[in-house]
Amino acid sequence: MKSRTGKMSNTVKGICLAAFASTSWGVAGVITQYVSQNVGIPASWFLSARTTGAAIVLLLVSAIIYGKGIFSVFKSWKSIMWLVLYGLFGLAANMGSFYVSIQTGNAAATTILQYLSPLFILLGGFVFMHKKPMKMDIVVFVLALAGVFLSITKGDISQLSIPMDSFFWGIISGITAALYVVLPRPLAHDNSPIVVLGWGTLIASLAFNINHPVWTNVPHLGMGGVLGVCGIILFGTLLTFSSLIYASRFTSSEVISLLDAIQPVATFVLSVIFLHTHISWVEVLGAVLVILAVYILQYVQRHKNQEELL
Repeated sequence: MKSRTGKMSNTVKGICLAAFASTSWGVAGVITQYVSQNVGIPASWFLSARTTGAAIVLLLVSAIIYGKGIFSVFKSWKSIMWLVLYGLFGLAANMGSFYVSIQTGNAAATTILQYLSPLFILLGGFVFMHKKPMKMDIVVFVLALAGVFLSITKGDISQLSIPMDSFFWGIISGITAALYVVLPRPLAHDNSPIVVLGWGTLIASLAFNINHPVWTNVPHLGMGGVLGVCGIILFGTLLTFSSLIYASRFTSSEVISLLDAIQPVATFVLSVIFLHTHISWVEVLGAVLVILAVYILQYVQRHKNQEELL
């Protein structure tokens, strides 16, 4: 009885942590919209500051936990190659496209477009690994496309609810979010996720600082700007990832992936409350269709993996 109660308690703990991580992503998206549209911080400086601050904190925490073990990721040229690819095309590309999409549009629409990342992973399997699509895959894509159509047009094909450049960078954000998931997999077997994230964020930071060093042309930041940047580093990187790491100890990856749906919901709700973003019922319906499509995809893949193990 105690064993069953303890197991249930751990599961609830894992669910709460995963839900908190997804909510933190939603909070970060809303803060990003506020910072990018109201504070007047240049994107180039903001990205340098965000990645530099996050990298320093992540690597310090990693060093405290793992000591010299944080350097094991550099044991081979192959590992270094994957780390650089992850830092540039996973982290840097995703953070950059996500920020620009929100800056030119809004957090709610960008979050829905980024939430398409599992579909881009599936599409990559069709294109690069020559996997044959199942009937359910086609259903999922149709649902997702219908959801995106409703979300960005409000049902009116003659106009978009967000600028075209925001839509473009939102799609890029979804693609790079897929790379963010796929690229670190070869490193995950022998290294802690927080170590990989720390070094990857440092590489992204170096790339952004080459373009705009964080110590040059520093914008004037009022209290709102300082709190905004710190909030994005806190909610968009540190709290989110640490919560996911601990959640994975108490519950399955399937449960965690399902709770990802909280992110777009949190972004929608917080955007309406704090940013006074007007969201129509058509946009809400579109978001629901996208979330449903991703849920079906994850459900089908989970059962497919279970059948392969039997």
